[in-house]
Amino acid sequence: MPVLLFLIDTSASMNQRSHLGTSYLDIAKGAVETFLKLRSRDPASRGDRYMLVSFEEAPAGIKAGWKDSHATFMTELRNLQAVGLTSIGQSLRTAFDLLNLNRLVSGIDNYGQGRNPFFLEPAIIVAITDGSKLTSSCGVQDELHLPLTTPLPGSELTKEPFRWDQRLFSLILRIPGHTSSDPEPMGGVPLDPSPITPMCEVTGGRSYSVFSQRMLNQCLESLVQKIQSGVVIHFEKTGPDPPPTEDGPIEMKHGPQSWHSCHKMIYVRPNPKTGVPVGHWPIPESFWPDQNSPTLPPRAAHPQVKFSCVDSEPMVVDKVPFDKYELEPSPLTQYILERKSPHTCWQVFVCNSAKYGELGQPFGYLKASTALNCVNLFVMPYNYSVVLPLLDDLITVHKFKPPAKWRQSFENYLKTVPPYYITALRKALRMMGAPNLLADNIEYGLGYSVVSYLKKLSQQAKIEADRVCALVGKKAALEGGIKLRCRSSALSLAHRKDFTQLLHSIMGDGPALPMEANTKEFAGFQLAALNKALKPQGLRNPYDIPRSHLLDQLSRMRRNLLHASICILKGQDQDQLHSVPIAQMGNYQDYLKHCPSPLREADPDQPKRLHTFGNPFKLDKKAMMVDEADEFVTGTQSKGKRPGESSSPAGVGAPKRRRCMSPLLRLGRAYTPPKTPPRSTCFFVIAHNTIHQIFLLPQCPFFLCLNAGYEKIFYLLKQIQGSLETRLIFLQSIIKEAASRC
Repeated sequence: MPVLLFLIDTSASMNQRSHLGTSYLDIAKGAVETFLKLRSRDPASRGDRYMLVSFEEAPAGIKAGWKDSHATFMTELRNLQAVGLTSIGQSLRTAFDLLNLNRLVSGIDNYGQGRNPFFLEPAIIVAITDGSKLTSSCGVQDELHLPLTTPLPGSELTKEPFRWDQRLFSLILRIPGHTSSDPEPMGGVPLDPSPITPMCEVTGGRSYSVFSQRMLNQCLESLVQKIQSGVVIHFEKTGPDPPPTEDGPIEMKHGPQSWHSCHKMIYVRPNPKTGVPVGHWPIPESFWPDQNSPTLPPRAAHPQVKFSCVDSEPMVVDKVPFDKYELEPSPLTQYILERKSPHTCWQVFVCNSAKYGELGQPFGYLKASTALNCVNLFVMPYNYSVVLPLLDDLITVHKFKPPAKWRQSFENYLKTVPPYYITALRKALRMMGAPNLLADNIEYGLGYSVVSYLKKLSQQAKIEADRVCALVGKKAALEGGIKLRCRSSALSLAHRKDFTQLLHSIMGDGPALPMEANTKEFAGFQLAALNKALKPQGLRNPYDIPRSHLLDQLSRMRRNLLHASICILKGQDQDQLHSVPIAQMGNYQDYLKHCPSPLREADPDQPKRLHTFGNPFKLDKKAMMVDEADEFVTGTQSKGKRPGESSSPAGVGAPKRRRCMSPLLRLGRAYTPPKTPPRSTCFFVIAHNTIHQIFLLPQCPFFLCLNAGYEKIFYLLKQIQGSLETRLIFLQSIIKEAASRC
């Protein structure tokens, strides 16, 4: 289930407009919607999870998190506004912490017990910004700095804020404000020189410098193709370069080359049956675990894997499981494929993984495919060159009945293996058919203090995850105002020697004097912040009245004054009280949530009446009583019963008493259904600026009038004779008379 997190720049510089006539923020919103449309073409997109983070401070910057729906994501995306600073460092830290909320709870990182590539939660962060200067409350920054402190528990176990299955891609909008006459450069999209580019490359992603709408669409299509399940590994060469082969490249280059160190991803394909990646062997840690150590050393986000260029023979034993991962195309894969040696491999190591020796023992190898179209990483048991021949002898020679010499060799091998490999080795032996080779008393877990420490971190992470998820979507409390800070060391204006002359110049009684601005005159002064949540009060606050609505507001105030009864003025007009934005007119569910709970029914035995939207006489059919005659006709017909069989088991009780048949249903008398009464007629009568909804029932001795304006119900107990038109005219006159008396 890939996680797609969009980091949108909401700084004030995103309000600048391009030559297309739209602002950068609108272009960013359109890019996200286009990305979702392109992604929806892939059937695998059904399991995608979308998140949205802006450049605001956390938690207000988290617009859509783990528990928010796709509709919430789209709503928050449309409501983004470009007001603020370009605090991309803090926003990136917020995005990484949001992705890492549940990792300690689920145990996906498997700290201290090896790195399992098949335990992953692939995530892609797409940052869309204009590449302007990085600004914060501390000033302008030239380099990107991520905060070192974070409230997320367990962040000290990893050196970097990201993980090996999280990559960052950035779209830097460079679309000019005027149409350029120069032709667009064809080919690939270049990298951007902004400060976020090094961060993208460290995580395994890249940046795109976008100069036109065509390049933006090209970048979005490229990003959709990069949504792959995999982890990033740092491959680095150890030892001398390989000798040239007969079919490989002849020229030899000296010095560091691009394929010596690569920061690329390995693809972790999911199981086609279950849709979940399956694996057997971990990548070893870069330290030997100590049972007596109270803590774990912090690990790097990406494992440092060394590869030796010495040609080795690839080893695979039947019935012994292994893991196979394809490498992302890189200079390393290109160099291996150019050698055209599909029958040789290069062993891979992790430094300090063994108890003795800096390089450690091999845990797998790199090998080109037989068709020479890709390079695969084979992950085997630790020090596979020793254990695979032993397991081969166990299967082919000893037939799973090992002698004492073989057991001694196997025990010597176990002493050189990190303890966390015992669990994977036991599962592999069980799959092979030899489950009793490993004793149960072998210590393969972590120390007690480390286990307790990890459990404590998991509990704290669970509390933090619940807290952050609860804060998502809630607006931060508004501050009292914007405080003015004093940055001048000059004296106040009142301490100036020419204060009297300056005061006269301000009042216009004397010649004008130059006056220097001094912020100390406004010590403790605050600028009020605009609260958009408050509705404008046109009758209370004149500053809430727009300039274009002054005349209309004046007529409303005059009407409010003249129509006031007993000198009671209303604080708000009726039309403003019921004015609702078009986007919120159909939001009836939120209105119901804020309504007070209804009172209990006076007579609970009566059928429960539904809401009065539509037909007010609509009842709940499930709660209505069933007619006994209908129950007799339809309920006593037993289906699938043979003649002579009873519907109840014998000896249970007396047969059910049959009810006397209605005279209308007896044989010999024809049943004529009753005539369907005419439907009720609904009229709307306007009297005294009030809409009255009238239901005219022809066979009812009274009329029902609903006053929709004040929600009052009048029962007019009037027996009226005559035609339908006469009754309607008489009823309208009664309504007018009642409205005039109100």
